[in-house]
Amino acid sequence: MESHQSLAPLAPLAREISALPPSLGPVRLVGIDGHAGSGKSTFAGRLAEALGGAPVLHLDDVATHEELFAWPDRLRAQVLEPLAAGRPAHWTPYDWVARRFGPVQVLEPAPVLLVEGVGAGRRALRPHLARLLWMETPRAESWGRGRHRDGHGLSDFWDGWERAELAHFSDDPSRPFADTLVRQSGTGYEWSSEAGATAGRTTSVTESDGLPRA
Repeated sequence: MESHQSLAPLAPLAREISALPPSLGPVRLVGIDGHAGSGKSTFAGRLAEALGGAPVLHLDDVATHEELFAWPDRLRAQVLEPLAAGRPAHWTPYDWVARRFGPVQVLEPAPVLLVEGVGAGRRALRPHLARLLWMETPRAESWGRGRHRDGHGLSDFWDGWERAELAHFSDDPSRPFADTLVRQSGTGYEWSSEAGATAGRTTSVTESDGLPRA
C-alpha cells in the first residue's frame, strides 16, 4: 500500500480523473454516491481542491421535499444537456428552508465536474459519467451520522428519507457499478481504483492529512 502525506493526498486520484476522456461534451463528469451521511460532501470538497478547484454540484440542491429522487429530468434539462453541448448550464438550486427554488445559478463547462449525493450513480446518470465513486460507509453508520448531524428536529424527515433511500437503491443500485470505492480511516481516505473494483480486484492508496471524519 502506497502512502501519501499532506495535501498531495488525493493527488493520485485527481490525476487519474484528469486523465480520463471527457464524458459530457468537454466535461469529465464524476459521480460520488453513497448512503446519506456517508461523508460524500466532505470528500467531494477535498477532491475538488486536489483537482485545482473543480466545481461540485450537490444533488441536495437538485432534489426537493416532494421529489427526493424524482429529479433526473430536471437535472438533464438544466445541467446535462447544456454542458453536453459545451454551453453554460443555468440551474435553480432548491431552498430546503423556504421550500422553493432559488435564484438561477450558472455552471460553466469545466474539465471536471463533481456531482455528489445519493443517486449520483443512478442509471439515468451513468451513461454521462467518466468515473463513479462510492463511499464505503455502512448504511446504519451513515444514517446514524446523518441523524446526529441534523438533530432531533429532523427525525421525522429522516424516517421518510430512510424509506425513500431504501426504495431507491433497491430499484436502482449504484454500488455494483462503481469504478472506485472510497473508505474513511483514522488517517484520511483509502480508495480502490480499477475496473471491477466492487469485485475485489483492487489496489489501495491511503492519504493522511488529518481530514475530518464527517
